[in-house]
Amino acid sequence: MYRNTVRTVLATTVALSALVGCAASTREVGQPSTVTASATPVAESPIPVVTSTNVYGDLVSRVGGDRVAVTSFISDPGQDPHSYEANPRNQLAISGARLVVENGGGYDDFMDTMLKAAPAGERTVLNVVNLSGHTAPAGGDLNEHVWYDFPTVDILLTRLADALATLDPAHADNFRANAAATDAAVRILEQREDALRAKVAGQPVAITEPVPLYLLTACGLTNATPAEFSEAIEESTDVPVAVLQQTLDLFREHRVRVLVYNAQTSGPQTEQVRDAALRNGIPVVPVTETLPDGMSFIAWMSHNLDAVESALS
Repeated sequence: MYRNTVRTVLATTVALSALVGCAASTREVGQPSTVTASATPVAESPIPVVTSTNVYGDLVSRVGGDRVAVTSFISDPGQDPHSYEANPRNQLAISGARLVVENGGGYDDFMDTMLKAAPAGERTVLNVVNLSGHTAPAGGDLNEHVWYDFPTVDILLTRLADALATLDPAHADNFRANAAATDAAVRILEQREDALRAKVAGQPVAITEPVPLYLLTACGLTNATPAEFSEAIEESTDVPVAVLQQTLDLFREHRVRVLVYNAQTSGPQTEQVRDAALRNGIPVVPVTETLPDGMSFIAWMSHNLDAVESALS
């Protein structure tokens, strides 16, 4: 289960239908679809692309260059993505998009709501969770924060290049070259994870939410946080008193090396955990769900790896 308090404003859908009209249908990558020859003309102007967050917006811009015009709905690092409220301007943007990138997995359900309300149009939808192949473990919940999983980003870059090449064949080589260059940078991040795993494999860490868990696991670190704690925080419910005490004891008894803290969504109980870590000399590494101001995806993830490595050393 994933918390979602999103309310999508769709009152202007009928008016938008008059503004944006096409004769084909939305298709999602990974699902059966039929594309007519008329759906792939050479683009004379930048391809309109919509992404749910600026994480995916940055990756699209890296692959598409000046051949894309990207609109990212969530870009404020101080904003909780789970409580995002879509608006008529968002609906207009998604109605006119030729390519849409959503996270999926329950993270940004407002995107699916707007896609269903959009006028019929030839647009490609990339659902990153579907591309990743990640599923919920037996008896557990899916960790939908797949942009912290670098192999998933590798897959996404290839699919972005393919989708843009279909929409703008004249620049296909450029898109694929840009994707390859970005992929090379992501591979370096993966090599850094491998190097860190060789040093710290098996060491215990704590988290407030599973946001960075793919990265931490790739570094060989073990999550020692009670599952009930992070689940309650993610679903915006109160942590049971006994579970909160178990979590606080991790720091009091020095049973973890570092706390990786989601700075973008916090409350009294996560702040209590953060304060307990600091009070007991346990390093705290803040992470976010969207790009910090002025940072690219590669620079952001490199910074996260720097912070984890520094805290462990």
